This record gives sequence, C-alpha cells and structure tokens, in this order.
Amino acid sequence: MTMDNMIYSHALRGSFFDITAIADTPDDIARHARYLEDGLLFIGEGKTLGLLPWEEGRRHLRHPADWQDLRGRLIVPGFVDTHLHYPQTEMIGAYGEQLLEWLTTYTFPVESQYASADHAAQMSAFFLSQLLSNGTTTALVFGTVHPESVDALFTAAEGLNMRLIAGKVMMDRNAPEYLTKSAERSEAETRALIERWHNRGRLGYAITPRFAPTSSPELLEAVQRLRREFPDTWLHTHLSENPQEIAWVKSLWPEHETYLDVYHHYGLTGERSVFAHAIHLEECEWDCLHQSNSAVAFCPTSNLFLGSGLFRLKTCWDKRVKMGIGTDVGAGTTFNMLRTLGEAYKIGQLQSYKLCASEAFYHATLGGARALCLDDKIGSFTPGKEADFAVLDPAVTPLQALRHGRCRDIYEQLFVLMTLGDDRNIAETWVGGRRVWARDAVEAAA
Repeated sequence: MTMDNMIYSHALRGSFFDITAIADTPDDIARHARYLEDGLLFIGEGKTLGLLPWEEGRRHLRHPADWQDLRGRLIVPGFVDTHLHYPQTEMIGAYGEQLLEWLTTYTFPVESQYASADHAAQMSAFFLSQLLSNGTTTALVFGTVHPESVDALFTAAEGLNMRLIAGKVMMDRNAPEYLTKSAERSEAETRALIERWHNRGRLGYAITPRFAPTSSPELLEAVQRLRREFPDTWLHTHLSENPQEIAWVKSLWPEHETYLDVYHHYGLTGERSVFAHAIHLEECEWDCLHQSNSAVAFCPTSNLFLGSGLFRLKTCWDKRVKMGIGTDVGAGTTFNMLRTLGEAYKIGQLQSYKLCASEAFYHATLGGARALCLDDKIGSFTPGKEADFAVLDPAVTPLQALRHGRCRDIYEQLFVLMTLGDDRNIAETWVGGRRVWARDAVEAAA
C-alpha cells in the first residue's frame, strides 16, 4: 500500500521521537534516531501506516481538518517493561530488607492471596491501569504460583488488546508450603495455561521458574520439557541479583560452575529467554548470554532499593548482550519509565558511564522490544508496526516548564524528562491504534 491509497482511521499531528533500527553499539543509536518537530502519524487497523513531516503528510489527508492536534506534546513509542511482578503491586515500598529477607517477610505472604480469582481480577485491573497511566504498553510479567493469577491478568489485558507476556510462577522448594507445588503439578498447570493463552491475540506466555534456589532438578527438567514442546514461548526468571543469592545457588547446585550454568544446563538460555538483574555476572556468564542470544533486564530502582548492586551497562554493550529496562515492581519503586531511566543514569554515573537520553529511550522502547524478540512488531513508528505509543507533556510543573524552555535540542528535552519527569508527564497512552488512557479524561472524572 502506498501513502496515496492508504485507508487510515487516525491522523495525529505533534512532535515525534523514535529509534528506527536496532543498535549494536551506543553510537549506532544516534545515527538511527529520528525527530520530527512537526510530524503527522497515520494509523489504520491498529498499525502505523506512515510518519511524515507535516508539510508532506498533509497532502495525504482526506480533507484539511482531518487530523487530531497534539502539538506541544512529544509522542514516543510505548514503553516496554521487561521485568515486573504484578502481585507485588500492593506491597511496593516495603521497608528495610535485602532480597532474600524481603521475599520471606513481604512477598510470599502477599502472593498467597492470588489463589482467589476475585482478588487476582481486582489487582490485575489496577496493575494494568498503572502501566497504561505511565505510558507502558508492553510488559513481561510474573504472576504467582496460582493459575488464577495468570487467567485474571490475561483476561484483563485481552480486553484492552494489550501486548502482554506473563506466566505463573513455578517453584517446588525453599519457599512456604502454601506457595510450592510439585514439579509434575506445576508442569501440568503451565501447559494448560500455554494452551489457553499463548498467541491469543496480542498475548504471549512466559514459562516462569522463580529462580534457581526455589527450583529442584525435577522442576527445571519440567521447564526444559515445556520449552521443547512450546519453543515460541518465553522463559522468564531471575539471575545473580544478590551476593547471598549467588552463594545459595552455589551451595544448592555445587556441580555447576556458575549461577547461569544451572539454567544453561537445562537448555533454558536462548532466544526469548529473559534473565532479570544479572548484576554480579562472571565473564563466562556474559559470554554464554551472548552466544545463546539470551537477554537481560536491567532493573535500576529495585537494584538500588534492595541494595543489590550496580548493573554494568558498559559490559553489557561490550559483550553484545540484549538488554531491556525493567521497573521490577514491587522491589522497584515506580511503574514510571521516565523515573526508572533517571535511576539508570545515576547507576551509570557511579561507574563513570554516561547514559545519554537517546540511549535510555532506546532501551525503554526498541531495545526492550528486541530483548523480547518483538522488535518486528513494536518499538518504533516504522510502517507496519503496531500503533502503541505514549503522548508526553514535557512541561507539567513550573520547574519543568522553566527547564524545558531552556533546552537546546530534543536530546536535552529527553534528558530533562528522564531526570525530572514522572507519571504526570503522560498525557495519553495508545494501544493498538486506540487511545486507552488520557490524563484529561481522568482529571475530568475526578
């Protein structure tokens, strides 16, 4: 289809920023960055048909007034959150512990509630509203051990036509009895969920062993069977978040040289495998991630909140490992990707790595899509991709307005957004070519 004969449902005028191609180095990002100060986006059947400068695009309008005016706003691809836990929404900001104690004290008791379908449905709706009100349109999500938790989340996401990947937690040891299930039962429940939900509309299933310490050899063998049976599913788990955790893994799995080797032994690395955190990796683990085409999720706010350590972003580039950004709610302290990118910048600064704005937005959009093997579907305004995007208001406070007015270019504007911005900067969120959240509508209803 050419622009001259396209049939569009929406035409939006505003400022646009995206990264148009996958980057192999940070320098590639600037070369592939696109900014249209005055652009026109055409949408049809839930997908991007074209993004053109206003003067060129207006010739393709059905009539001169056939466009929505979003001037003064900056429109970016929807944010991609590559790791978070929806049941932990209700215990976000829990005080005073590091990872293992935090799980026992706060996480496990909260997750026990998700055997209730009604509770899971209530929290699923709240969770998705938090994502959308923060401009996040795609996420890779942990449920709990209960199938009800995943059924509720997928049902809510399907109603929004949202691209979401999720899975029920699998764990059979070193956790409270009320949250453990045998490898056999967990395998059967996971298989049933995959058959019910995977590739249904824009939904995808992630096989989700919580992490090696709560997995017996029998459980990881079950995960391996499921991966072989359903090779286009995702694998989602944790890796090397905390030094105590790593020592625990070595005591439980002494026959394996490294933490990652536990997963690799069972064939769980590879395409569509996403390992959250990956802070304290050995050299050979980075090499294995690259060679297996696995991905990692960098979770800045939770790494700082739990005192877990500093993710090595430069090493990730040097080792050519795919990476996305995760808010990791509820150890992470915000659903907002702008705030999360601001914390990622600070982690870089502590290691003499300067995370520039274009790179940060790449990781939160097209880079995250690549980590999830979805870069052919989302992450930029390339024609044919799904029309998921966030409309940002760059100046919602007096301080932001002052600072925004002194920005010299789009990169400085983006940097100010990721250092001063938060959920108030999200004006609208669009999913599949449809506006599903708007700040003005929420304020009018209040």
